[in-house]
Amino acid sequence: MPCDPREISSLFLFEKLSPEQLGRLCAEGRVELFEPGPVYTEGEPATCFYVMIEGTVVLSRRVGGDDIEVTRTSQRGVYAGAMQAYLGDRVRQVYNNSMRVTVPSRFFVLPADTFASVMREWFPMAAHLLEGLFFGSKNTQRMIGQRERLLALGSLSAGLTHELNNPAAAAVRATEALRERVAKMRHKLSVISAGPYPREVLAHLIEIQERTAERVGKAPALSPLEAADREDAVTDWLDDHGIPDGWRLAPTFVQAGLDLDWLDQVAAAVDDPVLPGAIGWLNYTVETELLMDEIADATTRISHLVDAAKQYSQLDRAPYRIVDVHELLDSTLLMLSGKIGERIEVVKEYDRTLPPVPAYPAELNQVWTNLIDNAVSAIGSAGGEGTLTVRTARDHDRLLVEFRDTGPGVAPEIRDRIFDPFFTTKPVGEGTGLGLDISWRIVVNKHHGTLQVDSAPGDTRFQVLLPLTATEDETTPRPLEEPA
Repeated sequence: MPCDPREISSLFLFEKLSPEQLGRLCAEGRVELFEPGPVYTEGEPATCFYVMIEGTVVLSRRVGGDDIEVTRTSQRGVYAGAMQAYLGDRVRQVYNNSMRVTVPSRFFVLPADTFASVMREWFPMAAHLLEGLFFGSKNTQRMIGQRERLLALGSLSAGLTHELNNPAAAAVRATEALRERVAKMRHKLSVISAGPYPREVLAHLIEIQERTAERVGKAPALSPLEAADREDAVTDWLDDHGIPDGWRLAPTFVQAGLDLDWLDQVAAAVDDPVLPGAIGWLNYTVETELLMDEIADATTRISHLVDAAKQYSQLDRAPYRIVDVHELLDSTLLMLSGKIGERIEVVKEYDRTLPPVPAYPAELNQVWTNLIDNAVSAIGSAGGEGTLTVRTARDHDRLLVEFRDTGPGVAPEIRDRIFDPFFTTKPVGEGTGLGLDISWRIVVNKHHGTLQVDSAPGDTRFQVLLPLTATEDETTPRPLEEPA
């Protein structure tokens, strides 16, 4: 359609331009009539800058596979499209939203290259200011995002150190005790071997020792009352058979699953003069086995923690793969256990029938970290005691991961702002305001999912909805879309 400079000058964006400038716009641009339907689609190369002359325009963003309307207007002169073309190849030039018209609508359309040229030529100061604002905001967001990750890393490191310290200290204590018991066992064995014991008796003692060691590994779990009753009975038996310090030996024997029948078998196998020495030697055997079990438990715990750390960080894993979200949630909860503390009860309501989903697991772990951290902070602001419930379920064709806390809730007046970059309710220096923004971009932009909040005092729920299957454009990993 013909371009009339007088009509173009009536648009508020161009009303201060000179006749020569308006003539250039009309010469290099065009007026185009669009019938109801799409004009451009989010993610396509941004080739044109659009200014509406008349009609009705709708802008939308893709969220979880759906196009969510963000703007609908009939205001003359509104603009959209390649608005960042003046930045050139320093920014990925794609449409950041989708645009359609609902009635026949006319637009002044300017090629992106021309828009970039006139911006730099006609408004050099404005272009420099806009560049500074854009890249300054990006750099600030990147730096604070790095600080957010470092803060999370600090919390994880503290939690992991706390969790590793307990089994490591237990292993050290058990090793020291084991060295002492083995030394005493060697001494006791030398005393027995030097005594007037027939070869058959020594062989029988060794056989009893082996059966005792096997029995330790099969010891049943007893209630405190059952254990106390057995300790009393074993103490009485030892006293009746002239074994000194029976009260000290009884708890060890009961912990190892040794009862009166076993003691009777030992007494029947050796003569009365040999019995005290045999019982003492077998006590060292039992203590040694229990200490080795303690060391095995501690080292297994350490190995489990290291595996959880690898699972959390996704080291040596493909960045995009099919994952079980429950494994990711468990590793994150374990890594954050030090920060969660003992005053917060963690409840897991997992639907284990849910299938694995295609995802970027390392980045989902970052989402879980941010949401759990927020929940812990919310509970902390309400006294420090409460419940964090992590729930998974199927929601039609999507997988739901919900984090529910018993904190004070999100005030209605700020609920619409919590996903905005740099918005935080934490004290200065404690929050960057990027945790939920990063989480939103990971869930929505990268996984085509949904992140939403439902909050009331004592019941705040952050819900992540992820597609159960990969869409066509998800089958190839892509970088997280940079915000406009």
